[in-house]
Amino acid sequence: MAGWLIWLIVACGFGAGELLAGAGSFFLAPFAIGAALAAAASTVVGGTASGVVFILATVLTLMSVRPLVHHRLNSGPELRTGAAALVGRQALVTERIANHEGVGRVRIDGEVWSARAFDEDTVIEPGTSVQVVEIKGATALVME
Repeated sequence: MAGWLIWLIVACGFGAGELLAGAGSFFLAPFAIGAALAAAASTVVGGTASGVVFILATVLTLMSVRPLVHHRLNSGPELRTGAAALVGRQALVTERIANHEGVGRVRIDGEVWSARAFDEDTVIEPGTSVQVVEIKGATALVME
């Protein structure tokens, strides 16, 4: 059997293994790339040179491309939207916040939200600047 065909079968095997490994691994793909390049080298130079090409291409791909792909696949969303985007924002108390009385409103970016103090015993007077700590449903949990 021709050397290039063996390398091509090896590349397909590593490629299939990568697909079966699932998203986020990107471990067998560098070996598949190395084997594919070794198959190309085998058609040109043949012999042990294709083995050297396999080793070099695999190591270079593992060292350079895998960290980039791994970081990209495992990074979270870069942009918070909806209520999650309000966490950390400043708000202005428009109605006295007292958890035990069940009252409180704040203005966040021009919108009025019902509000509760993050600390149950805290009472916050109107006109106070607060920070949004969490959003629970349609209620902002705030603290001074």
